[in-house]
Amino acid sequence: MFHFAKTGLLLAGLAVLSVPATTSANAQDYPSRNVRVIVPFGAGGPADVFARVVAQHLSESFKQPFVIENRPGAGAVIGTDAVAKATPDGYTLLMMSNTHTTNESLVPNKPYALMRDLIAVAPINYSDLLMVVHPSVPAKDVKEFIELAKKDPGKLNYASSGPGTPYHMAGELFKAMTGTDIVHVPHKASGDARNSVIGGHVQMMFDAVTTMSENAKAGQVRAIATTGLKRSELTPDLPTVAEAGVPGYEATIWLGIMAPTGTPKPIVDKLNAEIGKIINRPDVKSAWAKQGAVPMTMTVAEFDAYLRQDIDKWAKVVKASGAKVN
Repeated sequence: MFHFAKTGLLLAGLAVLSVPATTSANAQDYPSRNVRVIVPFGAGGPADVFARVVAQHLSESFKQPFVIENRPGAGAVIGTDAVAKATPDGYTLLMMSNTHTTNESLVPNKPYALMRDLIAVAPINYSDLLMVVHPSVPAKDVKEFIELAKKDPGKLNYASSGPGTPYHMAGELFKAMTGTDIVHVPHKASGDARNSVIGGHVQMMFDAVTTMSENAKAGQVRAIATTGLKRSELTPDLPTVAEAGVPGYEATIWLGIMAPTGTPKPIVDKLNAEIGKIINRPDVKSAWAKQGAVPMTMTVAEFDAYLRQDIDKWAKVVKASGAKVN
């Protein structure tokens, strides 16, 4: 009995000692199979486009497929909830944006809480938005658009890819800062919203400069401003909304990667380091610059702090604008 008890204690001790070693070995071997990257937005939008670029390079670096899975709907809540409930082993990741930090105050009854059920991995990039109108709208600039909106309150509308998305919040911020009544028309995906404006079903949209600038060049929409603090290198002749008559206005879209809470830290750190290398590659930076996207590099801790600050920032905007899910 005594020998058995001692042996049992020894085995238990060895088992405890082996846990960190196993975790470390798992991280060292990671990934050993396919990794799913869930994009809770539709195909063709900036999150989808940049997720595919990063996934391709991660697949090459790690010699395992990083597979994109689009799960749009409910302002990114559906796909995000799937990641929040996934096994926290590094094999399910989330491509997220400031939609997620806005949703924390805009959509209080979500089935998950962002900073409770998911953890920061790495930021990807940010870009300005482009304010565009359908060519039939008789407004050539921001001031004329504001005058038009004030002349007929509630007659003009703007498209977004759903509640809480950067496109939605850019519109709500614009309304709050200009005192205009413009109707929000949410869509399931940014491609749908874009097509609604191009088709003339909706008059205006704030869209990522990375995706809408080509449509503007083709004359399918009229670009009247960008939303950053300074003019976009893609559209240097186009003023910012702030320059064009709404001082202090700023709205951008940024992207990042998160994982389910409980994902081993060595795996998270490994992903953070590799993503940082990818987005700072000269060829990637050059290609993104031509699209108006700027790489963002942070440690895991820095990205965690950034997410928390952004949640606070948009909570204030949601309160001030009176934005609601519709």
